[in-house]
Amino acid sequence: MSSEHAVPYPAGLILEGRRVVVVGGGRVAQRRVPALIAAGARVEVVSPSLTPALEGLLGSGEITWREARFSAEMLDGAWYVIAATQNAEVNEEVSAAAEERRIFCVRSDDGREATAWTPATGHDGDLTVAVLANRDPRRSAGVRDRILDGLRSGALIAPHERQRVPGVTLVGGGPGDPGLISVAGRKALMEADIVVADRLAPRELLSELPADVELVDVAKLPRGRSAQQEEINRIIVEAAKDGKAVARFKGGDNFIFGRGFEEVLACREAGVPVHVIPGLTSPVTVPGVAGIPVTHRGVAHEFTVISGHVPPDDPTSLTNWSAVAGLGGTLVLLMAVQNAPAIAAALIDGGRPGSTPVAVICDGTMPTERTVLATLETLEKTLGDEKVQPPAIIVIGEVVRVAHPDSF
Repeated sequence: MSSEHAVPYPAGLILEGRRVVVVGGGRVAQRRVPALIAAGARVEVVSPSLTPALEGLLGSGEITWREARFSAEMLDGAWYVIAATQNAEVNEEVSAAAEERRIFCVRSDDGREATAWTPATGHDGDLTVAVLANRDPRRSAGVRDRILDGLRSGALIAPHERQRVPGVTLVGGGPGDPGLISVAGRKALMEADIVVADRLAPRELLSELPADVELVDVAKLPRGRSAQQEEINRIIVEAAKDGKAVARFKGGDNFIFGRGFEEVLACREAGVPVHVIPGLTSPVTVPGVAGIPVTHRGVAHEFTVISGHVPPDDPTSLTNWSAVAGLGGTLVLLMAVQNAPAIAAALIDGGRPGSTPVAVICDGTMPTERTVLATLETLEKTLGDEKVQPPAIIVIGEVVRVAHPDSF
């Protein structure tokens, strides 16, 4: 018998190959037996009768059945006992016999008279969740379900030491909102030994990293872009060769203007295992969250994503702006705030009407998100008037009018 204020001591019982006696062949026993079988226990049910489900387990050889009323000697040699009859006197008899033999006993009818309680349990992969809530089964089950939901959605991470395999994992962090990273991406961050993070990677997620995870902020590396990329390649390769699990954390998707494949090639050349976890890419997700579709039936059957980090007249530009101007679909520009006026002029020169609607989405998916509307011919003035600063996504095309019909 336990006191009213007894605090249970949690333990994981290894029952594989060990005899467990379940007294009772009704619905309560039917609910308890499958977990015992899954644990590998040799389950013996003591009862004058069985439910059809238990009869099925008997027929498949998963349990044995002693067709009899309970007597104390039936517990001899048992490791664990469950009293699951509908008769309180029988359950008390089982509990007393177990106590005499120093066998832990669960009582389905009165936890206060038991020496063990059955937790609400669930599994996520090889992780077992078990919750006790002072004999309140609904509360136990509710907490268990919340934990399992968090594990399965990625909101709750359970790092696994054995999964820290040396190598590099490129993790696309999505457009900015930390809730938009993938489950696999969040898991890779939490299980890494070292996280190498970009400026546009969702910063809030970095505060959730375990204390033993090393963080390298490559946004603070000196020198120019190409030199910086070479240094990033060196950092991730050397860390992986040192036996560490490296998460290379980027904003958006690794391969959409993220130089991700340069890092893949560096790892391959160095013989370092490399894996890729895609991220939600901002050219689609940011307009979507802002309520602007990049395609729409009868309006735009294609969309084109272009980096605007160099102006149209720059000799290093790889974009044929005259050809782009002739496209009828949606244009989505990244890294284009500084060069947007020159790009707008090139599009107009190439035949796009100056009245073409434009949306500039600043700080997309973040609490500070705002959308500035313009046309190609008013874009330069609007950017100045609204003091637009990067990061911003620029959407050009009739889909903007569809989303904001009263503004054009």
